[in-house]
Amino acid sequence: MDFRGKKYERGSNWSDPEVVELLQLWADESVQIELESCLRNQHVFNRIAEVLREKGIHRTGDQCREKIKKMKLEYRRIKDNSKAPRGGRTWKFYEVMDRVLTSRPALAYGSLSGSMMAQQVLQGSMVESYHHQFASSALPFGHSQHPELMEIKCEEVNSDDHSLTPEPPQAMSYQQGSPEEQEMERAFLERAQNDSPISRVEIPIETNVSPSGFSEPNMANSSRIQNVVPRPGFSALHRLRKKRKGQRMRDPLDDLLLKTLTSQRAMEERFLQMEERRFQRDLDVEERRMQLEQRRFELEREHEFRMFNVFAQMLSILKQSHSGSSSSVAMPRGLDFSQALSEIEGIGGGGGNLQEMRVRPLTKRRVDVHGFCNLNGFQRSPYLSARGNFANMFQGSTEEGYKAYHADKYDEDKNPNGIINFGTSENKLCFDLMSKRLTQTDMNLMEPSLLQYPDWKGHLFLREEVARFLTYYCKTPAPLKAENVIVLNGCGSLFSALATVLCDPGAVLIATPFYGGITQSIFLYGNVKLVYVCLDSKITGANTRPFQLTVEKLEKSLQDAQAEGVTVRALILLNPQNPLGDIYSLSELRDYLEFAKRHELHVIVDEIYMLSVFDESATFHSVLSMDRLPDPQRTHVMWGITKDFAVSGIRFGTLYTENQDVANAVASLCYFHGVCGPVQHKVAQLLKDRDWINQVYLRANHARLKAAHTYVTDELKTLGVPFLNRNAGFFVWIDFRKYLKTGTFEEELLLWKRFLDNKVLLSCGKAFECSEPGWFRIIFADKIHRLQLGMQRIRKVLEEREQEILAEEKEQPCQSDQDGKADSTDEVIFVSRHQEPTCASSSNLGDLIGLLQQQMRSSDWLQKNTAEQFAQEKPEIYDVFSKLMGKQ
Repeated sequence: MDFRGKKYERGSNWSDPEVVELLQLWADESVQIELESCLRNQHVFNRIAEVLREKGIHRTGDQCREKIKKMKLEYRRIKDNSKAPRGGRTWKFYEVMDRVLTSRPALAYGSLSGSMMAQQVLQGSMVESYHHQFASSALPFGHSQHPELMEIKCEEVNSDDHSLTPEPPQAMSYQQGSPEEQEMERAFLERAQNDSPISRVEIPIETNVSPSGFSEPNMANSSRIQNVVPRPGFSALHRLRKKRKGQRMRDPLDDLLLKTLTSQRAMEERFLQMEERRFQRDLDVEERRMQLEQRRFELEREHEFRMFNVFAQMLSILKQSHSGSSSSVAMPRGLDFSQALSEIEGIGGGGGNLQEMRVRPLTKRRVDVHGFCNLNGFQRSPYLSARGNFANMFQGSTEEGYKAYHADKYDEDKNPNGIINFGTSENKLCFDLMSKRLTQTDMNLMEPSLLQYPDWKGHLFLREEVARFLTYYCKTPAPLKAENVIVLNGCGSLFSALATVLCDPGAVLIATPFYGGITQSIFLYGNVKLVYVCLDSKITGANTRPFQLTVEKLEKSLQDAQAEGVTVRALILLNPQNPLGDIYSLSELRDYLEFAKRHELHVIVDEIYMLSVFDESATFHSVLSMDRLPDPQRTHVMWGITKDFAVSGIRFGTLYTENQDVANAVASLCYFHGVCGPVQHKVAQLLKDRDWINQVYLRANHARLKAAHTYVTDELKTLGVPFLNRNAGFFVWIDFRKYLKTGTFEEELLLWKRFLDNKVLLSCGKAFECSEPGWFRIIFADKIHRLQLGMQRIRKVLEEREQEILAEEKEQPCQSDQDGKADSTDEVIFVSRHQEPTCASSSNLGDLIGLLQQQMRSSDWLQKNTAEQFAQEKPEIYDVFSKLMGKQ
């Protein structure tokens, strides 16, 4: 009956004679070597079971392996705990297991003098038959009788008595290697046989010797056989063979596992570093937030103080007017508001620039040639005309900064110390959206008509799509006509073409500050003069916001030009306004158009930032949305995709005019300013995708613009820098006048160059023909990491400049250190000599009312401080005030 296929049965118990026979076979050195040299040893226990069956012990290989496993566990439990087994009796197989597991002589059992001898290996024929059985399982062993175990007692005897030299175990056939390895193994075996000490152990038991050569236990007699100590050469040989076998069996997955673990460790270290940096960044953000909150609190207190001062001056003027007194303003006793106001706004110095600008002759108020030309080292070229020489030396701060930027452009990886461009009005927030849309399959069309000369006004399919697009987004009362659409390569070309066909001879009326590129398009290219309508930051009764354009200012500038014999042919309006960010209301637009109609002026309306109004609180109104244009034959509207669709590299602009004479004249110049056919196809496909524009692009673009604008304005508030807080375009109009000591354009240019030297490009007010030195434009439509680095560089320059001014003021203590400062609320509030009066005697009631209205609109102080709340907090003062109001 074959037991090899059966699994271990927990109900079968081993008798002591069966255990002795199992240990005798398992303790053999050859068996131990084979067990240690292979990972799966079931075949070894199967052959041990076969030998046991030849002796009449019917056990399976699984049962033998499980029994040895339990005996090992029992041995380790006793050895580790140094305690006797259950019942307090000494385990009779402990010494045998100890000799085998601690490299002591293994015990074999033979009959000698009534005791059982434990020997390391079997004698001659016994070893041979054992190896023969393991080498060829087809040769059976003789059966032996069942042994009966009476007593197991182990004692060591002198190694000099009955010395026995057993034959070395032969290597198994499936373990033999090359001849060189066999020779090396033979040398190790001979050395181990000659050098090994011999000992013997007596174990009283009777055995019978079977014909197969195995000694079988028998209680009738006893014998003594010698035991040999394990040879020390076997361990070295075994390690050598395991090493070679390990090299032969090396799994290539080990290298992959090692690389994986190394990469995992590196990733964990990098993750920890990133977490540390994130934690530090969060700490920095929290610290900046606390600073910003503190600054906002201080600004609110200053704002309240200014409101009370203006209100007190108004009351003083009313009281003075009521009493008929024309002398100095009477102030309540104990309150020196004039002194407090003087400390805030500053006294003296630099206040005459604006007045000088107003009384300056008109010829000086038109195009300031010296402001745009670089005369240093200029020599007239004999190869150029007068106009060519002038164009050659035409170089303002915008051109100089733009060239410096392209020579040292910032790159996060290649050039981290390069110039960051906050001067060029570009939207750098939506490249991912536009690149994905412009590379879709509907954009890739190439037809013969796109590679041939088109209609100079543009392909009809594009003009029809532009008409539908403007009808939808400008909210026109009636559909626009494609015959009134002209397509050119950018709005700059449109300005040049319109100036050429409308204003020769003549001039164009435009409010300052304005986008400086118009000067190049109209004056430098078209040789058409510009008449400036100079706006300032002063808030008066008529001016409810800084740099407000009014019909009165247009009338005055037009009259001054006519008085000097200049014929004004057109008016340019920028809506939304660049660089101010103002959005004109419908009533304001109607007033401007009515003014132009009265004087028979063409109106060129640039609405290139039409879709870049990023806050819902602000509403854009196109001229085309009006129910009736005052003079439709002289009204011309411009728009392009450069700004609103963040593709400044694609030159595309469109003009809508109902005047066919103007349309045909401009179209004749499209030969020089045309748009190539493939680009016209892409633009048409883009404009017709209304769902993508509304649901994807505009939502993402407005959210990104708003987040970037919020970051920059918060930084400016932290610095205490005034600015115009508007919700259209890509720019913020900033007041740096407090960083100018003398308040001149030369000092403004030095500050601009100082920013450029610190690797950040801004646009100074002179480039926009601003009448007040110290104003700058910053572009915020950029990625957050560039905004952060750029604002850090700006902060550094301003802090250094502020320290220099403080050091100079210590040397000149007569000048106030508060001159030119302002707060940074929702609408910029100026506390400077340019805006607020120094005393009530030099003010009129209208100016103070306008200033107070501006202060009230720019703060939520009235919402936070109601009369009911004041009555609850301070009832005594409220009662006194009510009684005073009742007497009026």
